[in-house]
Amino acid sequence: MAKLSPTCLMLTVGAAALALSACTPASINNAASPPTPPSSAPAAPQVTAANQGLAEFLDKLDLAQLSTDPLSKTMRGIRDADDGKWPDPSDEAAVARHALQQAAADAAVRTFAPDQLNENDRLTLQLFTSEAARTDRLFPFRNHDYIFEQMNGIQAQAPAFLINMHSVSNLATAQSYISRLAGLADLLDQLSAQSAQRAAAGIAPPKWVYAYVLSDIDNLNRPDNAILQDFTAKVNALSLPAAQKSQLLAQAKAAWDEKTSPAYTRLRAEMVRQQASASTDDGIWRLPDGPSYYAALLASYTSTNMSAADIHALGRAEVARIHTEMEAIKNKVGFTGSLSEFFTHLRDDPKYYHNSREAYLADVDRFTRAMETKLPEYFHSLPKAPLVVKPVEAFREKSAGKAFYSSPSPDGSRPGTYYVNLYNLRDMSKTELEALAYHEGVPGHHLQRAIQTELTDLPAFRRFGGFTAYTEGWGLYSEQLGKDMGFYTDPYSDFGRLAMELWRACRLVVDTGIHDQKWTREQAIAYLKQTTPNPDGDIEKAVERYIVFPGQATAYTIGKIKIVQLRRYAEQALGDKFDIRDFHESILRSGPVTLDILDDRVKQWVSAQK
Repeated sequence: MAKLSPTCLMLTVGAAALALSACTPASINNAASPPTPPSSAPAAPQVTAANQGLAEFLDKLDLAQLSTDPLSKTMRGIRDADDGKWPDPSDEAAVARHALQQAAADAAVRTFAPDQLNENDRLTLQLFTSEAARTDRLFPFRNHDYIFEQMNGIQAQAPAFLINMHSVSNLATAQSYISRLAGLADLLDQLSAQSAQRAAAGIAPPKWVYAYVLSDIDNLNRPDNAILQDFTAKVNALSLPAAQKSQLLAQAKAAWDEKTSPAYTRLRAEMVRQQASASTDDGIWRLPDGPSYYAALLASYTSTNMSAADIHALGRAEVARIHTEMEAIKNKVGFTGSLSEFFTHLRDDPKYYHNSREAYLADVDRFTRAMETKLPEYFHSLPKAPLVVKPVEAFREKSAGKAFYSSPSPDGSRPGTYYVNLYNLRDMSKTELEALAYHEGVPGHHLQRAIQTELTDLPAFRRFGGFTAYTEGWGLYSEQLGKDMGFYTDPYSDFGRLAMELWRACRLVVDTGIHDQKWTREQAIAYLKQTTPNPDGDIEKAVERYIVFPGQATAYTIGKIKIVQLRRYAEQALGDKFDIRDFHESILRSGPVTLDILDDRVKQWVSAQK
């Protein structure tokens, strides 16, 4: 799973629209007036002047957005006076950001005529206005998300940001770390108050979620916590006098003891209070205007107009198709029982699981290195940023997802990172390891998102933003591409590839089942146990993810189907002229786009080839 949250960290707290849009303009000159089009753009500009004017306009927006988003600055390698700050989590700040984004989109439409722009800038304008429309539809529901939950909750995401994103290279960045550590107390207090207000309005996670949140808090709120351990290691690696290091460590401990730890204690009390009266229902249909909220989320994540019923039916059809392909492999390996019995065999036999974390990571490295040697045969563009694989940190591994990816920084100071959750090795089947590595690493998220970050000719919102159906569709497509490239030589790994594809197809059924058809957590778990070979722990954690992250899981299969359809179209239309590297280039070099725009772009590329 790529977190397009982490791109702007899900910490752009308090607004689902901001978490989805990745790069929302913040303020242009002041919050009262819309952005002024650049004076260099005349009423009837020449093509070069119009393109330059749009670039300047978007650069201005990006600088304004960054001025209120210190986390994006850190992630992009910009270290300045904001380096020790957190974003403003208030609703007033969210309203101001949204109003300015909409004003910017209106100004862009008024100022820049598409016929005066080159092809790339026409696409930029189209994506910019499309993104504004998407976030505008979600904005009325900005307070419907859960601030504290096990997937993206601030109680764990804020420490993870400090550990994974806030590098310490000198005295100044060490001091800004301490400032952020102390400031985390105010952030937690503000968000705790917001959470209480939402709970009073009927917007709170199901009762079972609170145990995970409390576990995260308890894992952190102790003297030897992961944040202080991280800061100690980073400071000790600096070339500073011993006395100065000791002073920095003492300041960090004081910030924790006097400010942040008490804030976590207060947050814990609030979570316990909410837990006592929390609902046992799971879907967001129970929230105020829940069905409309879910429809807006589905439209945003899939970039389609598919209804929940359409998505559910598609999932059922895909499950049936994949089961047929699985039957063929089951028979090939000589298993004589039913497919359901084969699922049980794979789920229960210890030989399909690693005995140690080191063994799992060694296999990931082996498959990743082999894949890297094959990439030039299938891609023109390759990422410059390195890929590293890291286990999820101990303090959040019990609650975190199975695997996810974090993009590299544009300045090269941070690699792309594939995080794998090894909390329970019996949740991480050997059969699925290969497909998971291709999805999160190469040719999946790392290849696509590193290339995206390295497209320096694109405006910031296209380099650092995203559309989930495109990004996750590419990740799932990459799993299948691995087979085209000659991998999955072990039939059990090929079965694991199908199991991963089945997993995403089941998401269409389960996500809509929970949030549209009012399935319970237990119904969803029972469906996956019957339909997939995945271990019980994997199934339970996945269902819990879909409950607190509604709609997002539907994007994978829908995006992948579109990419596969377009590839087949191109292969049939071009025949011997089809080059897989050119096809991939037509998708990757634009950066993320909506699925309708992707369809147009590939078909235009095919026409140009013909």
